[in-house]
Amino acid sequence: MEVDLKTLFLIDQKSDLSIEFSKLVSMMNYMRVMTLEEVKNLSKEELDFLHDEDANSIGMLLAHMVAVEKAYQIETFHNREVTDEEIVKLNPALELGDKAREQIQGNTIEFYMSALAKTRNETIETFKTLPDGWLFQQTPFWFDQPANNYFKWFHVFEDELNHRGQIRIIKKMMVKKLRGEK
Repeated sequence: MEVDLKTLFLIDQKSDLSIEFSKLVSMMNYMRVMTLEEVKNLSKEELDFLHDEDANSIGMLLAHMVAVEKAYQIETFHNREVTDEEIVKLNPALELGDKAREQIQGNTIEFYMSALAKTRNETIETFKTLPDGWLFQQTPFWFDQPANNYFKWFHVFEDELNHRGQIRIIKKMMVKKLRGEK
């Protein structure tokens, strides 16, 4: 994902995107740059650090961000729910938990950054083919209430924001543990 730092703080027109998609991608770009800045220098050990036996690692959370975005690609681009077979492919990263703790480990930051970039590039390339009106199309969502595609993609980066907060907390706990503090 190539982001121009000169326009990072502008919610404005982006090349090859319509105005509404430009606004959305502007916010998504900012979120992603801040997430990558938080994790860019982490080692495998830091990415795999677990504060306790029920915790998520930073690597798990990065894999989860990829899985969530892929799930929303399916839901919004194909206008359908994710199938059981697709959930199997997206797990354990989508649901996290014990299997994720067992399976999502030993990866480098480059591995996660590549997966995040590939998935985001697929999203943006699809956005380029859609009219602005697509963002406002409504379908039943949580609690059988209407939601539009704009909200669903807002939720994708809102989820990333929440997990970036968790990443910051995990990093602080990691430092304390290395110092022998409680």
